[in-house]
Order: sequence, then C-alpha cells, then structure tokens
Amino acid sequence: MTARYSDLAGRRVAVTGGASGIGAAIVAAFHAQGARVTFFDIDAAAGTMLASSLGDGARSVALDLTDLTALQAAFAAEQADGGFDVLVNNAGHDDRHRLEDVTPAYWRDRMAVNLDHQFFAAQAVIPAMRATGRGAIVNMGSIAWRVGLTDAPAYVTAKAAIEGLTGALARDLGPDGIRVNCVLPGFVRTPRQTEKWLTPELRETVMRNQCLKRFTEPEDVAAMVVMLASEEARAITNQTLVVDAGWS
Repeated sequence: MTARYSDLAGRRVAVTGGASGIGAAIVAAFHAQGARVTFFDIDAAAGTMLASSLGDGARSVALDLTDLTALQAAFAAEQADGGFDVLVNNAGHDDRHRLEDVTPAYWRDRMAVNLDHQFFAAQAVIPAMRATGRGAIVNMGSIAWRVGLTDAPAYVTAKAAIEGLTGALARDLGPDGIRVNCVLPGFVRTPRQTEKWLTPELRETVMRNQCLKRFTEPEDVAAMVVMLASEEARAITNQTLVVDAGWS
C-alpha cells in the first residue's frame, strides 16, 4: 500500500480468517500502517507463519470461529488489557454444493462458517468501542449473489445476509460513534481461487464481465478495508463497497 493513515498507528485491529488469502493481505496492510493486529484463524500453522514473517505487532490466535463459545472466550481474553478499535469480519468458505445435495446439517454448517461468527465477533468488540465512543467494523461479503453464482446456494444466501447484518449494526451503533460497512470482493486471485477454480473458461468469463481487464488481487481488497477503518472514512457507514474490477 502507498496510502498512509496516521490515525491507524497503534490502533488494535482484529481480523477473522487472517492466516491466508484476502485475510492475510488485510493483516499485512494494517501491520504496515503501524497497527497492532490480532488475527483469528483455524489454520494454526499458517497463522504462526504469517505472524512470524510480520514480526512485532502481529499476533495469531488459533480459533474455530464456528464454535461460538470459544469465539466469545478468545475475544474476551484478547481484550483483557484493552478493546479492539477495528474489527474485520473476513472469515468465510466458498465450497460449491448442488441444491439437491444440501442437508439441514450442511445448511447450518455453511451459515456457521460464513455468517454467524460475524455477528458474534461484532457483539464481542462493541462494549469496548462504545466505551471509547468510536470504532470501525468491516464485514466481508461477496458479489456472488449479485452476479448469480451457481452451485452454492447456502454460500450465496449467507453472503447476501451479511449486507443486511451490516445495515442493522450500522443503525444500532451509529449513535455510539461506531461505523459499520461491508466490502464485496469479486473474483480475487488468491492461491485458493487459482488452484481450485481458475480454469481457462473461468478466466475468459471474468475478463469478459469485468470492466477492467485485470485480476483483482488480495491487496486491492485490503486497501479498501484499511481505508474504511481509518479516519479518512469518518463519515462513511452503512455502505456496501464493491472491489470487483467492475463486474457487478
């Protein structure tokens, strides 16, 4: 990142799903701003490796975010010496699934992986933010439901719901000085996306539908998230901002 936001230096930032992909780019971007970043991820090995590579100011916490009791305990422990100033609800998982194969158990699991933890992570950081009269929450959605992604009805439903959650939180928390926004990435060239989905056919689809004929990189999304967390965005809340090179 070339933009510098001096107000982020020393701020405490929590990022869920921060060990890889877009999440890792977000962690690195906040760290580069001088923020103290704690990131929560089920992949302990990847988290430890990222924290070690960044050095002081980056802390990895191994956590299964679908275990809401563990989530509440982990956030309480990390805030014992002071609350978070920023929360980025990034964690999610875009497994494909056919409509006819979805069971009630699988449906609930997809909501747990992609939606439920966003509310409870926000709930966990709000008291400290209220006490300081400021704070920023950024929820990560997806353009998936806007562009009609197929073979992922549970994922699409969860990602659409995140926009509703953002609006509800923004209205409730605005009087406390807490801003809540949503970022919708498009097709982002992460290692996972490249390895699992990027066929020549998909590449052609992406380039045909985007206004800009280049891939969106994790750092492009991170730049938007960091700006929204900074005082440069002090009048921005209850908004959905899209980073998809003009697809949706």
